[in-house]
Amino acid sequence: MKMTPKYIRAQENMKPGKITADGFLGNDDRNIVDIIAADEEEFEYLGLDFVEVAKLMRKLVKEGLKGLGEPIRYDKWEIRVDEARGFLPCPFQDGIFRKRVTTVKNLNNGEEIIYSELSIHLLAAHHFLQGKGARFRLEPALIKSVLYE
Repeated sequence: MKMTPKYIRAQENMKPGKITADGFLGNDDRNIVDIIAADEEEFEYLGLDFVEVAKLMRKLVKEGLKGLGEPIRYDKWEIRVDEARGFLPCPFQDGIFRKRVTTVKNLNNGEEIIYSELSIHLLAAHHFLQGKGARFRLEPALIKSVLYE
């Protein structure tokens, strides 16, 4: 993959202060196409599918919303959905997403992930899990541990 003008613009939008105070790249100094390629490789190694993972994450948000901001138990997970006022645009400029943060804890192993509606979109549409050290970075191995073990 090449750093096309689309990716260059998106990476610029991911810098701290552009869309969010902390940005999307954390302390990762790789360009976003290298981050995406590495995460795609790890997803394949772990037997994960981006669309299926996103589908399950959306389902867990839907279930968690039933708790009205309080943790609820659904199957093997404890889920809490917190909402803030406002919206966040996608750094790739292809959507605007509600500021909703979901915490999912696997009750079998104690592992948890935190993600936003924008995180789900970035995962499904762009295979972008954010840079290492980013607040909402979704590590592929942790996704597997929380969602599938």
